[in-house]
Amino acid sequence: MPKMKTNSGAKKRFAFTGTGKIKRKHAFKSHILTKKTTKQKRNLTYSGLVSPADKAGVKQLLVK
Repeated sequence: MPKMKTNSGAKKRFAFTGTGKIKRKHAFKSHILTKKTTKQKRNLTYSGLVSPADKAGVKQLLVK
């Protein structure tokens, strides 16, 4: 059976932390920024973590 391939789109969007959690970026930060408040844009800058409900699916895309 062939090897499982890593999803190329997912490997660009997610990263593992040292403790095994999965980091992600926030959505809504790429365009149409004039109508968003400075506070909203600032809070979208920082990375977040993938929720426990989505963790298994993302790990399957990032198979090693």
